[in-house]
Amino acid sequence: MTTTRQNGSLYTSLQNNIATIEFGHPASNSFPSELLNRLTKELNSISENDAISVVILKSEGEKAFCAGASFDELVAISILQEGEKFFSGFANVINAMRTCGKIIIGRVQGKTVGGGVGLASACDYVLATENAAIKLSELTIGIGPFVIEPVVKRKIGLAALSELTLDATNWKTAYWAKEKGLYAKVFETVKELDEEVEILASKLASYNPSALGEMKKVLWGNTQNWNELLAERALVSGKLVLSDFTKKALSKFSKK
Repeated sequence: MTTTRQNGSLYTSLQNNIATIEFGHPASNSFPSELLNRLTKELNSISENDAISVVILKSEGEKAFCAGASFDELVAISILQEGEKFFSGFANVINAMRTCGKIIIGRVQGKTVGGGVGLASACDYVLATENAAIKLSELTIGIGPFVIEPVVKRKIGLAALSELTLDATNWKTAYWAKEKGLYAKVFETVKELDEEVEILASKLASYNPSALGEMKKVLWGNTQNWNELLAERALVSGKLVLSDFTKKALSKFSKK
């Protein structure tokens, strides 16, 4: 069952010290700004909850994991402040995942694009199906994955990032993503994926929460400047989205 709400849906369930956050949107689980804000607030709240040791981040359905930011909102940007605010949405989510004191498991069941790749990269451990291909297509519309670049590069390295961003029209397979370090394991079916997610989450939830919290800090070392860095990147993208090149490119996509 997938949501029909135009602002998307976000539900959190708690069981055995494991919080499962499930997001959804009728447009391939993309994120309008309101949904990004809700996810940021939810992650910040979970970070302060001592009853939670582990987080599972997942999306609705069995098709796309996440199609990135809302295309409709992107097309509607007309001034710099709107652009900066729009791109700050994923910046805030990534920083909330980074500073969340809990280990976050990503459950990626299908294709993911743009900001969705950033979302997966910001998870501490990612399990996926073989349908979970990835693509960063931002250059095709005259912008770039500048907000998510630091978190994607941290996960897969500069060489793989270059390949992913510059080959902007082609999908990279789930096995490519595993080889580069984005995914820890890849499964043939969603059933196998869910079983492994449950096993891993249960194991982690049985460990010392303080040790997990300290491990989280280690995993995110040398990222203390990201609040400022990602805000700067949001401004860069906010300027580019107003360029003539991008406006023309977006109008072509809108007509398709």
